[in-house]
Amino acid sequence: MADDTLHKQFLPYAPAAGEEYMSEKQIAHFREILSSLKGELMEDIERTVHTMQDEATAFADPNDRASQESDIALELRNRDRERKLIKKIDEALGRLEAGEYGYCDSCGVEIGLKRLEARPTATMCIDCKTLEEIRERQIAR
Repeated sequence: MADDTLHKQFLPYAPAAGEEYMSEKQIAHFREILSSLKGELMEDIERTVHTMQDEATAFADPNDRASQESDIALELRNRDRERKLIKKIDEALGRLEAGEYGYCDSCGVEIGLKRLEARPTATMCIDCKTLEEIRERQIAR
């Protein structure tokens, strides 16, 4: 599940002329995006737990039971993905507080506002990420 499909719509950040990259306003903007996304994911996880507790029914029919087990397995896989995304969000919030957010972990250049708005947990600039994906594909062959 992509980061940008979950969070409520935020207006794209429009930097003022001459505004420094990762200014206090930009930091506040991304902190709000990351916190909102994390809150939504936490609500989803909690809602799933309550739903699963409420629907804990033992079906006599094997087909019904198999269908329920399949639904539960799918739901748990989705929650696991969301749990991993929450971990990435927490790491991004940590980088934000440390003054490292918005800069590529690999080469140190600015990741860019548009990329961060599309993927708020991004840790690499598009060039380094593209190279990493090319290397991964070559290794997988």
